[in-house]
Amino acid sequence: MDLLLPLLLVALLVPMFLGVRRQKREMAKVTEMQESLKVGDRVTTTSGLYGTIVELDETTIDLEIAEDVVTTWLRQSIRDVRTDDVTDTVEETATEIDEPSPNVVEAPADETTRLTKD
Repeated sequence: MDLLLPLLLVALLVPMFLGVRRQKREMAKVTEMQESLKVGDRVTTTSGLYGTIVELDETTIDLEIAEDVVTTWLRQSIRDVRTDDVTDTVEETATEIDEPSPNVVEAPADETTRLTKD
């Protein structure tokens, strides 16, 4: 019974300590990513906006979110840098659409549908 309190404290403090360490590692990765941003990077903001960096300084970043539409954001609002996987996915989808599906049955071309009053 005397060991219950110290054992309970250890059981509560160890997960908390490990959680803090993991959070610090994640924060260091995000800070490193935000410091390594450069013009031309395609990024996503914390609010979900996609854009391309056109200008940056110590604290702010100018994102082009559409053609000739540039907005200014804080550097800390950048969540991640996007890769060109988006264009690969679009190209794969386009090739899948061009290929005929084996389950689709096409109607013969010479048959016509006739509507009657019956």
